Amino acid sequence: MTIKQIKEVLIGKSLNPLDQGIFHNLSLIAFFAWVGLGVDGLSSSCYGPEEAFLALGSHTYLSIFVAVMTATTVFVISASYSQIIELFPAGGGGYLVASKLLSPAAGMVSGCALLLDYLLTIAISIASGTDALFSFLPPEWHAAKLQFAVCGVIILTILNTRGVKESIVPLVPIFLTFVITHFFIILYATVTHVSRFPELISATHVDIQSTYGEVGLWGMIFLILKAYSLGAGTYTGIEAVSNGMTNLREPRIQTGKRTMRYMSISLAFTVTGLMLAYLFYNIHAQPGKTLNAALFERIAEDHGPGGRIFVLVSLLSEAFILFIAAQTGFLGGPRVLANMAIDRWFPTKFASLSDRLVTQNGILLMGGAAFVTMILTKGSVKLLVVLYSINVFITFFLSQLGMVKHWWNERVSLKAWYKKIVISVIALVMTAFILVSVVVMKFHEGGWATIVITAMLIILAVVIKKHYNATARELRRLNSLVESVNQEMAGLSTSKNKLVDPKFDPLAKTAVIMVNGFNGLGLHTLFNVIRFFGKEFRNFIFVEIGIVDAGNFKGASEVENLQKQIKSDIGQYVQFMKKQGCYAEGLTFTGTDVMHAIEETGPALTQKYPGAVFFGGQLVFDKETLFTKWLHNYTVFAMQRRFYTQGIPFVILPIRV
Repeated sequence: MTIKQIKEVLIGKSLNPLDQGIFHNLSLIAFFAWVGLGVDGLSSSCYGPEEAFLALGSHTYLSIFVAVMTATTVFVISASYSQIIELFPAGGGGYLVASKLLSPAAGMVSGCALLLDYLLTIAISIASGTDALFSFLPPEWHAAKLQFAVCGVIILTILNTRGVKESIVPLVPIFLTFVITHFFIILYATVTHVSRFPELISATHVDIQSTYGEVGLWGMIFLILKAYSLGAGTYTGIEAVSNGMTNLREPRIQTGKRTMRYMSISLAFTVTGLMLAYLFYNIHAQPGKTLNAALFERIAEDHGPGGRIFVLVSLLSEAFILFIAAQTGFLGGPRVLANMAIDRWFPTKFASLSDRLVTQNGILLMGGAAFVTMILTKGSVKLLVVLYSINVFITFFLSQLGMVKHWWNERVSLKAWYKKIVISVIALVMTAFILVSVVVMKFHEGGWATIVITAMLIILAVVIKKHYNATARELRRLNSLVESVNQEMAGLSTSKNKLVDPKFDPLAKTAVIMVNGFNGLGLHTLFNVIRFFGKEFRNFIFVEIGIVDAGNFKGASEVENLQKQIKSDIGQYVQFMKKQGCYAEGLTFTGTDVMHAIEETGPALTQKYPGAVFFGGQLVFDKETLFTKWLHNYTVFAMQRRFYTQGIPFVILPIRV
């Protein structure tokens, strides 16, 4: 079996980005988006309500207030992110919101925090799922937990390199099992205790008076707010829909808002229902068991073998739903990384698409980082929860701050601005409170590590951006040639002398010049060919390969715009050389990978133009380092190697910057 065949078995066959139906086939309807993007939030019901409930200590009936506050927060943040979906239908989430509405620097901070959040989503979800699964197995098997978790990371990484829909569809039955079993348990607990609601209200009143007598009014408020903020993990998946808009089916805004409704309703219902069920059955912490496990066993204890089977299925669905929650990190993380790469905060290679039309470099990076994190933390959920608690609320806070600023600026032109700003202000206050609370309470438990790692990632992004900005300034010097050429062509166009369209001379030598736009780099390459070889070449063929990446793979119209742009660019080269009295022709190709296009076009070009010599320009930096090599693709060297293996001459012309 060849390497290509092995690749197709693991990842799948190549997809054509020019296929008009590809966007429809790859995109997700609201239901699949709920599974792939909303599962992170829903899975938090496995640990979020428990943390909040246990934080109340013996004052468990105060959990009613915490449950109401939690459900309200879910709906408010979801409503605010629905506004973000309307404002940014192409996706981008917290990174794009902060970048556009606050500043690029604020967006970068938000993006870095979000990247680490998605990384930890993968790690904690798989680690939690592993713990839940191994709780059913003999103790002597527990030594293999870390290896199992690492294998989980690898399997999900491979699934995601195959494509979004292919990674989600196999998980749907597990997701539905979780939803159905938990809905039934909550409904059963509520219906069978309807008659005890007056007793519940009375017990809550007694608990309020007891707490007031022990710690006073402010002490009771602090206890409720502490439990509320410690349940912060409940909200961590809400942002994913706005970030993953490019994965949704048209009309995207409606699909995104529908997905957000599915997520918010299911999450609020599950969290509130579970906390009430804890009260109905007087559930308390038990060694080696989650509160959900204790609740399910309590409900099923009077229903014989059928009840025990139901408990087993419910708890197994919890274990596997946590594995599915890791999917959010694989969907959202590479998308944020690609958006930041397009803006030059990270290497541009992370915006590239694979032949399966996914940001494979980002997926592999997220999978590799989760692999390392799992090993370093030894799959400890306790440690990962601490690291996981903070970053998402940095993004939440900056996003809501940006939205408040936006609606305030729109108050003159938008009649209903005050309705929208109220939602954003409430969300801002809630997320700011939770962020400060979690940082203060978790700082000495390991939260400081998250802050340090985030700061290091921010510094790295700033250094990368600084390098790209410096390179861009140097390239602007090269681009001065564009203006000169345009002026020369304008002068020739107004000349009274009629220009003859040169014919192709098969006996004359042909220069095939690889370009990436009508810019200074391409023109310098062209002029260097003329300068070094004089009039030896009379035929000039310009080739441009339009790369479909995460920045333009947003719909058929975007790909069509890319094709129009590269045809316009190549046409200017052709027009210029024809006016110099040389035969010129332009060829354009579109794909996700330059090298794949080269393999297909190189032999065809040499057959059409025998004796052709290929040329490409390469930027040369004063100080060549591993860092600059990492940030730049150096595609031209890979082209040269590929052409050499085909016996085709390829000359690299250095262009100093």
